Amino acid sequence: MSLFKSIATFGGFTLISRLTGFLRDMFLANSLGAGIIADAFFVAFKLPNLFRSLFAEGAFTSAFVPMLSHKMVSESNEKAFKFASRAISVLTFFLIIFVIIVEIFMDELILLLAPGFADNPEQITLAATLSRITFPFLLFISVVSFQSGILNALNKFAAPAAAPVILNLMMIAAVFVFNPFGSSPVYNIAISVSAAGIIEIIWLAWFLRRANVRLPLCFNIPKLLKSAEIKTLFKRIGPGVLGAGVYQINMMIDTIIVSLVGAGAISWLYYANRLQQLPLGVIGAAISVTLLPVLSKNLKSGNTKEALTIQNRAVEYGALLSIPSALALIVLAEPIVNILFQHGRFGSRETVMTAQAVIAYSFGLPVYVLVKALTPNFFARGDTKTPVKYSIVALVCNVVFSLLLMKPLGHVGVAASTSITAVISFWQYQHGLKKRGYWTFAPKLKQKLLNITLSGLFMTLILWLTLHLLNNFCPDWLTLSFWSKTGILGATCIFGIASFGFMAKLTGVLEIDELKRLLPRKGK
Repeated sequence: MSLFKSIATFGGFTLISRLTGFLRDMFLANSLGAGIIADAFFVAFKLPNLFRSLFAEGAFTSAFVPMLSHKMVSESNEKAFKFASRAISVLTFFLIIFVIIVEIFMDELILLLAPGFADNPEQITLAATLSRITFPFLLFISVVSFQSGILNALNKFAAPAAAPVILNLMMIAAVFVFNPFGSSPVYNIAISVSAAGIIEIIWLAWFLRRANVRLPLCFNIPKLLKSAEIKTLFKRIGPGVLGAGVYQINMMIDTIIVSLVGAGAISWLYYANRLQQLPLGVIGAAISVTLLPVLSKNLKSGNTKEALTIQNRAVEYGALLSIPSALALIVLAEPIVNILFQHGRFGSRETVMTAQAVIAYSFGLPVYVLVKALTPNFFARGDTKTPVKYSIVALVCNVVFSLLLMKPLGHVGVAASTSITAVISFWQYQHGLKKRGYWTFAPKLKQKLLNITLSGLFMTLILWLTLHLLNNFCPDWLTLSFWSKTGILGATCIFGIASFGFMAKLTGVLEIDELKRLLPRKGK
């Protein structure tokens, strides 16, 4: 399967996941609003997802997938799956211990992650209770991430990309279906998070079984820890904690700092981040996940020229999809937030505050996507130490800029610091790869990126003019019915996409013959 088709497969199912995620967030906004209860829940929801990104999707997967891919190439699938069975046993053992410890000290952890709650003991109690309900999700979703890594190594991207849909549907159901069985929707929603993790494990276990992959747990943990391959895995996991999870760490830093801004600020950033996560998750995650096993196998086989070509393609695809997405979010932030979230307890003030954060986040979106496209180049070579060095610099920069910008700009300053940090991270990665001779910007790629940016700016101008005319001729269009204003925004977006496509074709960014070669042919 080509890189483009792998990205398209993973990205397509991820898109479905993100769209159901938006539907979920619409119901959450309607049910919880953007106040004290919502802030408490979003802290409880972010907590397991932070450690999930660090331990599972971040450090563990980034260390595990290249080792698994190398074993599949140099040894056999049977030995590779035996290694996988040992690795998942060790992962499960330590995560169970970690979950138990965190459950015991949850109140103290909440104060650390949301110091702004200190003046409201009831909010601390609520956040801690909800976090104790949601935190087992870390264990379940870590196993899911592990299962996904094995399927990705087998070039099976659809099922793992579709798994998050289960979480979204469970949370939506919790708002309505389970409401009569609980005292408050927020508790039902928290329960649904952990329940979804169990169902996702069952979902991916079925696909692993179809691929003839058996992963029996090994209970002799002391013996496993003595094996050379597990020792190597842990050596790579350590630095990978920060290297692969920097984005989620920055998001949690944002939560800690913005909790000091006041009630509702955590929720504004959450909803804004959810909008940014659509292109970042669909494009960035798709490229990162599909690129890692492909690069690993080519480098292991000594095919460095093909690895270089694949890396260039990944950067080009990332820019092609993320730059216009970011520019569109900047121009259309307020209408999008209005249509998606302004219902029930989510009012016009929440829309304005969230839209401001969306704009601040969007400036860094393309850069974060490109970082995700470059990071696998280090992991595929077994180098997890270099990314952690870059991540430490990024973390320090994020804290400094957040504290500097929070006072004059409030929650928008915290979001802006994330975008500034993204630029610093990107510079580090491209400079580090160039310095080591792993990869550098080819002149042809630079020209492509310039043309993509010009095409995006042309689209931005068209979108701005369209929105300006719309506001002049129908200033109250955002007060129309949901489907009416959704139709208007949808038509505006289609017009913007068409203008980008026109300019991209004119500048040579999009080659029709090349696109035709990427499409499946009849009879194949």
